[in-house]
Amino acid sequence: MANSIETLSAVDLRDPEIAAIIASKLREFHHLDMPGPKRVLMWDRLRNWLKTAKSVCPSDEAKEFRLDNLEKEINALESEFSGEDQCIGFCHNDLQYGNIMIDEETKALTIIDYEYASFNPIAFDISNHFCEMAADYHSEEPHILDYTKYPDLDERKRFVQTYLSSSGEEPDAEKIKDLMNNIEKYTLASHLVWGLWGIISEHVNDIDFDYMEYARQRLAQYWLKKPEILSCRVDDE
Repeated sequence: MANSIETLSAVDLRDPEIAAIIASKLREFHHLDMPGPKRVLMWDRLRNWLKTAKSVCPSDEAKEFRLDNLEKEINALESEFSGEDQCIGFCHNDLQYGNIMIDEETKALTIIDYEYASFNPIAFDISNHFCEMAADYHSEEPHILDYTKYPDLDERKRFVQTYLSSSGEEPDAEKIKDLMNNIEKYTLASHLVWGLWGIISEHVNDIDFDYMEYARQRLAQYWLKKPEILSCRVDDE
């Protein structure tokens, strides 16, 4: 009998049925009672990765990627976001389609590869998942991101509604709106995390992947979206 368990593909993330299963599974994941301090790790990770990126980058690269500006950006984001009434949970932090497996028969999902997992704001984990919808790592140019594939307002709202209601309680409109606003903010942190990851990976990995161009796109998206995101709310759209 053929094995019915497969890794998801890029297009699977856009399937409403699969997206709903991911939302419910992610809620379950975020409530895992894992050992260790239940505090936000992402800001320390960003600062550590920035330090590493500066140490491996020649000066022309450091200048292109504006690395000298990023510590100020990280501090500003932490200050901006820490005032929010945030829900902290055990986060995967890398929920791209290749890290989700599905049983084709039962539709049961399994999340794999916990290399980057830690406690973080759950809004960051969801925003990172949404950002991954711009990627197709099995295309002819796996490093190229297409942000027209970022989920639209309706898709994001469906995901958040399913995520919140999977606990058995129907969320009110305010709770949905607040989480959606926080998710959009944390896309900025996601761009910084994976932009720095790309810069470092270019200098330490031998894998055939254009890490530098990937980093370029993530950081360009950060600078492009920052003014809009920090001044916008879901109910303004």
